[in-house]
Amino acid sequence: MAIKFQYNKTSRQQLEKQLKIRERALPTLQNKETALRMEVKRAKNEIEELEKELEKQILSYQKMVGMWLEFDASLIRVKDVQLSKKKIAGVLVPILDSVDFDIKPFSLFNRPKWYLDGVKTLETLAELGIRRDFHELRIQRLDYARKKTTQKVNLFEKVQIPGYQDAIRKIKRYLEDEENLSKSSQKIMRAHLEKKREEESL
Repeated sequence: MAIKFQYNKTSRQQLEKQLKIRERALPTLQNKETALRMEVKRAKNEIEELEKELEKQILSYQKMVGMWLEFDASLIRVKDVQLSKKKIAGVLVPILDSVDFDIKPFSLFNRPKWYLDGVKTLETLAELGIRRDFHELRIQRLDYARKKTTQKVNLFEKVQIPGYQDAIRKIKRYLEDEENLSKSSQKIMRAHLEKKREEESL
């Protein structure tokens, strides 16, 4: 990215101001990137735990496959999902607070004894699955924000800050050269005037 500037003090001051802004913002962006990276890792670990738990629950009920064929899955459905939002390193992510289920009334006398356990089991499995999905959504948001932050850090670190420093250096050199030329021409003029006065006085 080429930085546009003019060879004057005003342009140099503006560039110095922009450089200071970026130099001050860079550590904050780097900290945000680190925090987001850690949050993504933590969320991935939580998903792995939830998947292990879900798999464990499913395997423990595999023995009762015959019973599950008798179970009426339409008795239970997800009624509502209670959410809250939380800012993690400046990124707003949904947090699953609880899952509300709607259970159709059924007769305990006309159904097998294990039906109540079946309802609880389905609630547990559904909640684990929903929690896993929310963690995946959280990872997507956090990872997207992390990538954007990484791009900004790289832009500042590798492009803009060196670009501004280079432009300021060029302006300083130009102004120094101009000042040196001005001083040199003044010396030459003085020497020329003194020589002319000496010639006139003779």
